[in-house]
Amino acid sequence: MDYMTLPTDASVQLDNITVPGCLLGQDQALVSTNLTYNEGKISAPCADATVVDMKGAMVFPAFVDMHTHLDKGHIWPRTPNPTGSFEGAINAVGTDKPGRWDDVDLPPRMTFSLKCAYAHGTRAIRTHLDQFSPEEDVSWTIFSALRDEWAGRIDLQAACLSNIDMVEDPENFTKVADLVARHDGVLGGLTTPSDRLPSQLETFFAAAQDRGMAVDFHVDETLDPSVNTLKDIAQCVLDHGFDMPVVVGHLCSLSTMTEDDAMATLDLVAKAGLNVVSLPMCNLYLQDRHWARTPRNRGITLVHEMKSRGISVSFASDNTRDPFYAYGDMDMLEVMRETTRIGHLDHSDPDWTNAFLTNPAAACGFAAPSLEPGAPADLVICRAREWTELFARPQADRIVLRAGKQIDRTLPDYSELDHLMRTA
Repeated sequence: MDYMTLPTDASVQLDNITVPGCLLGQDQALVSTNLTYNEGKISAPCADATVVDMKGAMVFPAFVDMHTHLDKGHIWPRTPNPTGSFEGAINAVGTDKPGRWDDVDLPPRMTFSLKCAYAHGTRAIRTHLDQFSPEEDVSWTIFSALRDEWAGRIDLQAACLSNIDMVEDPENFTKVADLVARHDGVLGGLTTPSDRLPSQLETFFAAAQDRGMAVDFHVDETLDPSVNTLKDIAQCVLDHGFDMPVVVGHLCSLSTMTEDDAMATLDLVAKAGLNVVSLPMCNLYLQDRHWARTPRNRGITLVHEMKSRGISVSFASDNTRDPFYAYGDMDMLEVMRETTRIGHLDHSDPDWTNAFLTNPAAACGFAAPSLEPGAPADLVICRAREWTELFARPQADRIVLRAGKQIDRTLPDYSELDHLMRTA
C-alpha cells in the first residue's frame, strides 16, 4: 500500500513515523514512534487497527497560524505595492479599502485564504481586521459568519487593527471596543512613538480589562533603532497588572538597537510575560528595501535571545498576496521552512517546533496541539524522514487528516477571484 493514501478504516496504526521530540515531551530533535487513531481520535494501540508502515514519515499535529490578515488577502492583482516598501504597502491598502471591502468583496477573498490554510493543514487562525468606524464596519459581521461556517474545520479569532491614538477619541474608542467585544474578539492596535503613549496604553488596557478581552499589538515594524514602543507596552503591563494575554508582533527595531538597549528591553518583556509573534517572511520582504540596493538587514526580531529568557515565541504567516507581502499561501509548513532559514533555527535548540504549534495555541487560547490519546486525529504527514528532507521540498504531496479522515487537499484556483480584481 502507498502510505500517502491511508486506509479509511475507523482504527489505524501508523507504524514507523518520525515526530519532533518536543511534541512528546522528549529532548531529542526527532523520535521514531508509532501512533494509533480510532474513531477520529488518537488512541492507545488497538488490536484490530489496520497497520500502515509509514517508512519514517514526519507527523505533526495540525498547525496554528496566529497572525494573519484575511481581510487584505489577495488584493495584489488589483492594487499592488508600487515600491515593495512598508510605506508603499500602507498607501496601497489605503487606496484599496474605501468602498470596496464590503459584503461582496470580503467573503470570497477571506474564504479563499481559509480554503488554502485548511488544505495545507492549519486548524486555528487569528486574523487582524482593519478597523473602520463602528457605524461603517461590516468586517466583524462577515468574520463572525465565517467563524460559524468554518467551525469544526478551522477555529477562528479576530483582533481589530487601528492606531492606538484612537483612544484619544473616547466616544469612538468605546464604540470600537464594544463592537469587538460583541463579536468575542481581541482588542488590537498599532503602537507608535509618542509622549502620550503611556497614557494611551493605560486607557487601552483598561478598556480590554473591563471587557475581559485579550490584546494584540503590531509593534515597532521598522528598522529605526530609536523606536521602542515595546518597552512601553511591557512597562504598562507591569505597572497596572493587566492579567489577560498580551501578544506583540513584528518587533523589527530590536534587531538594529544597541545590544544593551535590546537586551534590557527583552528582560522587561520576559518579566511582563508578553507573547511574541515574529513574521519573518513579511518583514524580510518589506524591511530595508531601497531601489537598486541590496538589503543589509533581515527585519526578523531577536527570537533566540527571547527564547533564552523564557519568552514565548511564535511564528506566523502574516499577509498573503497583498501590498504588505506579494506571496504566501497560508501554509505553515512554508512558514516553518523559511523561518528556519531566515532565523537560523537549525543548529539551535531542538524544540523550535513549539513555535508553530504549542506556543501560538497557548498565546491565543486555542486548544493545545497534542499527539496524546484523546486528542483529535488532526495530523499533517509529510514524505520526509528528517529536517533536511522536510525543508528541501515544499511537501506538496503531504497528507492532512482531520478527525482521522484524509481530506481533499485541492487548492482553490486563483481564477475564482478574477471577478473581484478590477482595478481601482
